[in-house]
Parts: sequence; C-alpha cells; structure tokens
Amino acid sequence: MEELAREAGITVRTLRFYRERGLIQLPRREGRIAWYGDHHLAKLRTIAALLERGHTLNGIADLAAAFDSGRDVSEVLGLGEPTEETPVRLSPEELADYFEGEVTAENLAAALDLGYLATDGEELVHISRRLLEVSAALVREGVPLAAILEAGRRVRVHTEALAELFATTLRTHTTTDTATDPAKLRPLAQSVVEAELSMALDRHLRTPQD
Repeated sequence: MEELAREAGITVRTLRFYRERGLIQLPRREGRIAWYGDHHLAKLRTIAALLERGHTLNGIADLAAAFDSGRDVSEVLGLGEPTEETPVRLSPEELADYFEGEVTAENLAAALDLGYLATDGEELVHISRRLLEVSAALVREGVPLAAILEAGRRVRVHTEALAELFATTLRTHTTTDTATDPAKLRPLAQSVVEAELSMALDRHLRTPQD
C-alpha cells in the first residue's frame, strides 16, 4: 500500500479512503501481504485526472459503478459476427478529451446501456469509430451528449425496424436459385435508407426563405 501510494503521489490515508469507497479494487493477498498491481495504479491516475477536470468523489464513485456495470466486450461488440464498424479502445482520460465536460456518470451509464461502450479491464471500448467521431463533432457544435444519446436510443428503434423490413424483403424475394450474394444486397439496402434520410433532412432543415 505504501509503495502504491508513493507511485500514485497520494498519501496512504487517501488510498485507504479510496479503497473503502470502492474506488479501487481490493488487493490480492498472500498471507499478511497485500499485492497491488498496475491496474490499481492506473485507476488511481484516472481518479486524479477526473478530479483535475472538476469531478467530485461522489461523481467518480458513480463512474466506477458504471464501469463495473459494463457488459463483456465480446457480447457488446458481437465479436465473430460480420460488421462494418471499427471498435475503438480508449482510456477514461481519452474519452473525457473527446467529450470535454460531458462525461458524466449519467451519460456513461446511458452509453453502456445502449451498448456504445463496454469495459475491458482498465480500458473502455467504443463499438464504432464512426459513431464516436460524429458524436464528438455534435458536442463541439453545442449539442449536449445526453441529447445525442437519447437521439441514438430513438434512432435505434427505427433502424431496427428498417433492418427487419429489408431483411424480410430480401429473404422473401431472393432464393438460393438466384445465387444472390448477401454482401451485395446489404449496401443496396443501406443506399435506399441514406437517400431517403437525405431527402427527409432536406424537407425538415429547409429554411423558411426557401
């Protein structure tokens, strides 16, 4: 404990307080010896970084609880299943840099619940680089992250319905006799949705002068 506190630049008393609050995991014990590892040091440095960004210890405790509630990475990302999305590994500090001032316990819990984020040891994994970059761009434009996550939740309802519609249509009207490659059909379905969304945005974002 003394060695860990020294490496982290904090007092043993502070370390004990963090441990009692559940902010760091209990050490591995061998008899009367308690062994702390690199993951404990990484967690302490994360706590220090969050404190520097203005988070309270209560808020950090909520974040830690949200981290622990994350589903297994393979479950969230569907490893082994076909996908066009590229996952991104992030430290908590890197995630905070993407969404400066917006990484709250509530937003983190919402992202975990949506499956946008998963935990993998001391790292976070975002399911899609494309979604991550777009979300960060919207935040820079002044849209609150909470509003983006809520929009994502509502969009998912519609995209699930669209995916089911196209999947049913393709299964109904293509057979093994036609030898149609599903990999060719998928981008065609996506193109229909993108074109319709583009035209709908034109209608809804059109200025009164137009």
